[in-house]
Amino acid sequence: MTLRHRNDPDLVRELLNDPGTWVVVGLSTNKKRPAHGVSHWLKHELHKGIIPVHPKAETVHGQQGYATLADIPDQDVKVIDCFVNSSHVGAVVDQAIEHKDRLKIDAIWMQIDVVDEAAAERARKAGIDVVMDTCPRTEWPRVRGEGSAR
Repeated sequence: MTLRHRNDPDLVRELLNDPGTWVVVGLSTNKKRPAHGVSHWLKHELHKGIIPVHPKAETVHGQQGYATLADIPDQDVKVIDCFVNSSHVGAVVDQAIEHKDRLKIDAIWMQIDVVDEAAAERARKAGIDVVMDTCPRTEWPRVRGEGSAR
């Protein structure tokens, strides 16, 4: 029997409240793509640093883009936010594992409908937290509401 991943609400809250940088994999200048709107929201509403990663390595929201995680200069990254198909997210997770120490990666966030249980398990075994099949913008009202209720 395979256990289905369940998102930890405390982890979601921590990641959304932490001021750390988010790498947005799949972010391009295409304003019609969900990655564009969510990354704009992360940067301008939650005041997070963002790093675009897309094969075209485009500058987005004024931020230098990179073709792969390997191309990002050494720095502290809180989250790798994955706007890629489930069939491709395993490769992104494997790159994150490979560059975990160099980029100080804390978590992988797989967007809505992005599910790869095996990749999530590999990340967890490597010491990387995982949020799967949800969007930070969708989670924020709940997290924000919890914070104001305390």
